[in-house]
Amino acid sequence: MGRRMLRMGNRIGVWMYRTLDGRFASGSKDVHVLMLTTPGRRTGVPHSTCVRYLEAPDGLLVWGTGSGSRQDPDWFCNLRAVEVTDVQLGAKHVRMRPRELTGVERQTAWTDVILREDPGIGRFATKAKRTIPVAVLEPEQR
Repeated sequence: MGRRMLRMGNRIGVWMYRTLDGRFASGSKDVHVLMLTTPGRRTGVPHSTCVRYLEAPDGLLVWGTGSGSRQDPDWFCNLRAVEVTDVQLGAKHVRMRPRELTGVERQTAWTDVILREDPGIGRFATKAKRTIPVAVLEPEQR
């Protein structure tokens, strides 16, 4: 039942993001939300989801807390499997290249950027008992 409710909530959030061009996506002016559309890693069917992001020198940082789930969220697993993803930032659509951060680079982004911006995010890592994956979305070179 819980997973079904999450999926329904995601569909509503995606519909609202598309319809309103991202306005009111987070409910807070301090929280930035983008919409990713990525093909499923097994089916190839495009899936969209709204996720928080932070701006970084290389691009946009996204992280997969899955609200404290024991496993990485499906959207992050799909992101790992592609070279390019479609990103909607408000009314603007761009193609970006995801790059998962590892080692010291991941730890620095998690501690010095993400947790510094919102220390409350750390509770999801504690609940999940796993390392939260972090990726940077870099603008696609034309």
